[in-house]
Amino acid sequence: MATIEPSTRRGFPSSAQAFTVDDLLELPDDGNRYELFNGSLLVSPAPTPLHQLIITNALLMLQHVMPPPLVALTTVNVRVSDKDFYIPDLVVVREDVARNVELMFSPTDILLAAEVVSPSTKMRDELFKVEAYAKAGIPTYWRIDPAEGPTLHVHQLNGKRYDDPAVFKPGEPADLTAPFPLTFDPADLLRARR
Repeated sequence: MATIEPSTRRGFPSSAQAFTVDDLLELPDDGNRYELFNGSLLVSPAPTPLHQLIITNALLMLQHVMPPPLVALTTVNVRVSDKDFYIPDLVVVREDVARNVELMFSPTDILLAAEVVSPSTKMRDELFKVEAYAKAGIPTYWRIDPAEGPTLHVHQLNGKRYDDPAVFKPGEPADLTAPFPLTFDPADLLRARR
């Protein structure tokens, strides 16, 4: 994970100022993922094939069991404030909301946000995003760690904080109720679909 401090390049704010979502929208579309955390710009490379396999399997699984009018989407823009802009790996939203959003979702639109941990995003996903998504009011946050088998960490919102996560290891069925009833083995997130 690279952290880029604000600079004067390309007309961006001086180093004494924070990046804003408007500054972010001026960046070139170069295949990297740019997110803002309290005005600090964080850059991530494109996801690895393993990361993409997990997200694809999660997306297919959710689409197969989720009730209408819910839909699952990958790598959408979520604008929390002028200085906070996130791109979760996967979200669940209402279909009517998805059809009407042009560029950025509001956190109030998101019923579930999921992140796949990678070496470059581990600290961000485990610490920063847990706090940020809770403050933004996102009811459910999944953190999927492939290095642990994969292991699923499910955070449920309680006020403005998430409760301690329920942790599901491979071979242990994750029996979930939010944002809708769902049971699956986290190991299935690594299995090829046929």
